Order: sequence, then structure tokens, then C-alpha cells
Amino acid sequence: MSQPLPPPLPSSQPSSNRTLMLVLSYLGILALIPLLAEKDDREIQWHAKHGLIMTVVAIALIIVLNIVLFIIGMLPVVGGVVGALLGCGLMPLLSLAIMALFIVAMIKAINGQRLVLPMITEYVDKWQ
Repeated sequence: MSQPLPPPLPSSQPSSNRTLMLVLSYLGILALIPLLAEKDDREIQWHAKHGLIMTVVAIALIIVLNIVLFIIGMLPVVGGVVGALLGCGLMPLLSLAIMALFIVAMIKAINGQRLVLPMITEYVDKWQ
């Protein structure tokens, strides 16, 4: 005789791939995967939305910095040198800061916490 099947897990039970979904939430456009796949898990939804907004803000910051550096580079006489020096110094620092922020958010998510960022977190909470 076969054994009866166990009852299905309630929908509030975390999925078996929860850690993977939390990590994907902070990997740029890949945050769409947990956003679309885990509609019943409010925590994963929050982190996926948070990761998407962080990605948009990071891209916007990089674009704005590039525009500012381009304008500085257009200045006569010293603009090219100053723009190049600022670009070589600021772009790597901004990139490292953004990457560190995403890693911290990912670690906090895995540990059951949330990284609270001014304006970004408020916007995500309104989106919930």
C-alpha cells in the first residue's frame, strides 16, 4: 500500500528557494524574476521592488555623473585634464559604493532584515 500524500504547505510558508530569490532581488534586472515568480511572499516582493528601485537610482547616478564630467571636460584650457582626473577618481569610487550597497542589502535580506535607504525605502513602501 502506498502512503498518503502529505498536506500541501500553506501559502505563508517560505518557499524552498527563498535565499536564491532574495539574492536575485539585488542583482539588477534579475529582480524581475522574484517579483514575478514569488507573488505570495510579501518579503520577497518588497526586496525585489527595493532592488529594482536601487538599480534605477544607481543607473541614474552614473548617467548624471557622466554628464557632469562631460561638461567639465568641455571647459577650455584645463577642462579636459580636470574632467579626466575627476572621471578616473569618481567613477570607480561611485561604482564601488554602489556595489557595496547592493551587497549589504543582499546580506541583510538573507538574514531577514531590510536595508533602509532614505527616499528609496519610502517609495517601495508606498508601492507595496
